[in-house]
Amino acid sequence: MDLGGADLVRVLWSDLHGVARGKEVTVDEFHRAVTHGLGFCQALLLTDLAANPLDAPETSGGGWPDAVARPDVSTLIGSADVAWCLADISDPHGEPLAFSPRDILRAQVARYTECGLSPVVGPELEFYLCRRDSGGWAPYGERDTAGYIVGTAHDPEGMISRLLRRCRDMGLGVTAGNHEFSGGQFEMNLRHSEALDVADRAFLCRYVVKEVASAHGLLATFMGKPFNERAGNGCHLHVSLVDSSGPPPLEAFLAGILAHAPALTALLNPTITAYKRLGEGLTPVAANWGPDDRTAYVRIPPENDRVEVRGGDGSANLYLAIAAVLAAGLDGIQHDLTPPPPGSGDPLPTSLPAALDALEDDKTLVAGLGPRFVELFAALKRAELTRFARTVTDWEFREYSWLL
Repeated sequence: MDLGGADLVRVLWSDLHGVARGKEVTVDEFHRAVTHGLGFCQALLLTDLAANPLDAPETSGGGWPDAVARPDVSTLIGSADVAWCLADISDPHGEPLAFSPRDILRAQVARYTECGLSPVVGPELEFYLCRRDSGGWAPYGERDTAGYIVGTAHDPEGMISRLLRRCRDMGLGVTAGNHEFSGGQFEMNLRHSEALDVADRAFLCRYVVKEVASAHGLLATFMGKPFNERAGNGCHLHVSLVDSSGPPPLEAFLAGILAHAPALTALLNPTITAYKRLGEGLTPVAANWGPDDRTAYVRIPPENDRVEVRGGDGSANLYLAIAAVLAAGLDGIQHDLTPPPPGSGDPLPTSLPAALDALEDDKTLVAGLGPRFVELFAALKRAELTRFARTVTDWEFREYSWLL
C-alpha cells in the first residue's frame, strides 16, 4: 500500500444523505483496520442532518448496535501528510447493511453484469461558494452571469483553480470547472467511468470542495436551492451502457427511467428545499425526454450514445441517485419498454412528501433497491418533514409579525 509518506489515513464512508463520515487513524492502526475494520455505532448512518438518530431496530430500538468500516485499499489515495481511503460498511459479522449506500450501488452494478452490461456514468456537480456577511452567509460572487465567466471578476480568490488542482492531485478525475449561472455558483465535471468508481470519486470531490472552501473561510453548499433570488444547484448524470454482445439497449433504458421518474424524484431531490428549485429555468417538471433538449427530464446529447438525466439536484447522494437510475433503467431493459414521444410525460412530484409516496408505491424500485433501505430512507425523510412542519421560519415572522 503506497501511502505517499503519510502518517495518518482518513477513512471515509457515506451516510444516507451523502455526508462523509469517518475516522482519522495512524498508519499502524490503518494496517490493523484493513484486517479487522473500524467499529462505530451504526445509528450514525441513520441520523438526520440535525444530528437526530432515527428510532429504529438498527438504532435505539436495538440497543445502539455496532457497525464496522473496512477500508477498501483499492481506493487508497496517498499523500505527503494525510492519506485517504473509502470504506465498506457491514455489521460486526461482515454482512453488508441494507442501508449502506456504496453497497446499494454495487448491487445494481452486479445486476447489470449478470445481463452482460456495464453502466458508465459522468456527473456534473453544481454548488455555491458562500462568504460570511452581517446577515450570515451570502454568495461569494455578486452578479449573475449566465455562466462560463473565467477569471478573478467572479472568482476573486481563485477558488475554482484551487479546487481543480486539489482534485487533480488526489486523482479524482475532475476534467473541468467553471462559473455557473448565478454569482458564487460553480460547476465541476468528472470524467466518465464505471458507476461505482465515479460515485466514489464524486463523493470525494464533494468532500474536497467543502474542505478546501472551509480552509479559506468559505462555505460550499450543494443544496438544491440555497438562495431565493439565485439559480438552484443541479446534478446531471450522463449514463451510457457497454454491451458485451452488441449495441446497448439505450432506448429501453431510457423508457425505464421515464417510467419510474416519480419514484426517482425522492432520491434525486431528497430535501424539502429541493422542490423550491423545480420548475425554474431549465429544471424539468415532467418525466419527458428530447434530443438535445435541456428543458427535458432526460436529454439525448447529439452524439446519441448516452442519456443525460437532468432531474437531480446537488444535494442528492450520488451512490443512491445512480443506483436508483440504474434500477429504473434495468426494468426498462428487462421488460423491453418503449419511451413515449419526445416532449410528452407525466408531471413529476412537486414536494418531498409526494415524492416519498411515489417511491414507496413503486414496487419495482423498492424491490431493486431493497425494501428495508426504502423503509428507512422514507422514515428518516418523514421525520425531517415533521421537524420542518413544527419550525417557525423567517418568512412566517416577516409575513405575520408586523401587522398581526
